[in-house]
Amino acid sequence: MIRRASRAVAVLLVGTLLLTGPTGCGIPNESEVQVDERGPSVVAGSSSLRSAEPPNRTAAGTDPDAFVRNFLSAAAGEPDRAYQRVKQFIDPLERDRLQEKQGSEIGLTVVRLRDEPVITADVESTKVRLVVQQIGLLRANGTLVPPVATETEYRFELDTGEREESNGLYVRNPPNVLLLSDSALREFYQAETIYFWNSARTRLVPDQRYLPLSVPAERRVTDVVRWLTAGPSDWLGPGVSRLPDGTNLINNATESDGRWEVNLEMPGENDQRLDQLATQLAWSLPELQGPLELKSRNQTRRVIDSLREHRLANLAYPISDSPQRFCVYEGTIQPLAFAGEPSGTVPVVTTASQQVVSAALARAGDRVLAAVVLAGADGRQRLGVGGGPDPVRIAITSAPYDAIGRPVWLRSAEPHRPYGLVVADGGLYRFGADAQMEPVPLLNAEGPVTAVAAALDGHRVAVIAGGALYVAAVNMDGGQVGLGPARRVPVSLTDLSAVDWSGENTLVVAGSGGRPAVHQTSVDGALETPLNSDVGARVTHLAAYPVNPVVSISIGTLMYEANGVAYRSNPFERIKQEQVLLTPQSGTGQQGNPTAPFFFH
Repeated sequence: MIRRASRAVAVLLVGTLLLTGPTGCGIPNESEVQVDERGPSVVAGSSSLRSAEPPNRTAAGTDPDAFVRNFLSAAAGEPDRAYQRVKQFIDPLERDRLQEKQGSEIGLTVVRLRDEPVITADVESTKVRLVVQQIGLLRANGTLVPPVATETEYRFELDTGEREESNGLYVRNPPNVLLLSDSALREFYQAETIYFWNSARTRLVPDQRYLPLSVPAERRVTDVVRWLTAGPSDWLGPGVSRLPDGTNLINNATESDGRWEVNLEMPGENDQRLDQLATQLAWSLPELQGPLELKSRNQTRRVIDSLREHRLANLAYPISDSPQRFCVYEGTIQPLAFAGEPSGTVPVVTTASQQVVSAALARAGDRVLAAVVLAGADGRQRLGVGGGPDPVRIAITSAPYDAIGRPVWLRSAEPHRPYGLVVADGGLYRFGADAQMEPVPLLNAEGPVTAVAAALDGHRVAVIAGGALYVAAVNMDGGQVGLGPARRVPVSLTDLSAVDWSGENTLVVAGSGGRPAVHQTSVDGALETPLNSDVGARVTHLAAYPVNPVVSISIGTLMYEANGVAYRSNPFERIKQEQVLLTPQSGTGQQGNPTAPFFFH
């Protein structure tokens, strides 16, 4: 709870969602889908025994392959020592070729190797060729911004011989940037999530950062607070609120007997802003469970007696702890049944003349929101919308289009003013309770839009346009849904066809990697993991239940459709007809394929 200085103790209701464990949600305890971002402990799939410092120059001995990989890790760590670490790998006579930058100008050029390094021994030296994909520029403030460099390959040489420091390999003709491989980013950094209030200050929105593992534990709180005062990532800025201009940390955050103290300069502070900052801190520091004292100009203004209890009482965003699986079967929405998972009745009613192609269901308080794509007798498609108590009837439809993609609901903080997004005939549209579809401009994205997905917080979307992946922030300026400028997410797959959110800062995306495949990637494209490298056919529909800190589920799960057949993960296998729970009024006795699977939560 929060205690205000010189005021009575505020009584807070403790939420219950965080108390729900993995067994309460019915999702299996094991999965191929893992999220490489911070939770209460270490990165999923990583070890707390990971090395904090990258290898030094001599660690590889005379092994050129190991030396090159160590060279691509050398910049990792605290930014102010990055040039020093990298220059140890460079021939002393050529170190001046790497032009140093200072302070906030320091940036690491993060690349993904498209193939193994090509290392060729020559008479005088060893030639190295790296074929790369540019991922982004890692700034000193922990943000990974779009790439500045455009090179698709780097070439340099390795040489041996006696030098003033020691024997071993050195880099000659070095690149004039601080190179960092994506594997080194994964190994020597912790992916962190900090939170900003949406523009209406009614809901928290996640933002990703990277913290070097070499940063001392006692300084982690200081760095997180400084990230918050510096503001959100550039692409997220249009959809969230910053702290007041001039907000700065006074000295470092300090800890004594498990109690943390944060001292700020915050112009124009008031009770509401201080309460909101306290909640931001509680969610941005999930590893801290005990008390935190918030000061302004050395004066105590708030005391959170328990950060854990504060998170329980102030959920980042509303979400159900019991996701249910549904699909489309024989033109109707039907529940799916899997052992150990909850299933229920269909919360939406369609008529015999309404042939469902795909659907999106969402809970908004005590109401159910339904958006369905309906196939008409004329071969065209319409969007149908309904909302209200369970069951919902679809009574309002849009104008016809040649093809409409899977709709998504934005989890609005105003449940009685629902909004959604949908793709139709290569364009992106917003819709509301009246099913009217209005175009939504998508700046910085090129080509026809073919898929859209919404994050749990309702203020970020992922979009596929021109076969490429983008993310954008949602804003509600003027009471209408709009998107900020899109940021392209670099992934190794090409010709992308489907996307959804698998975590707060992770996406699952389908495309081609030589063969149809499904990968998971961080929201900036840096941390990518293959989930299924040979799907067998182009994925046309994909839905995931995201890992999140509001409901304690240790893994995520996904479903997709390829070649008219639905599949699930955990493990990857076909969804069979007998796993469809036919409702009495729609049972046909026919043996069709379940299609367009999705989650209701």
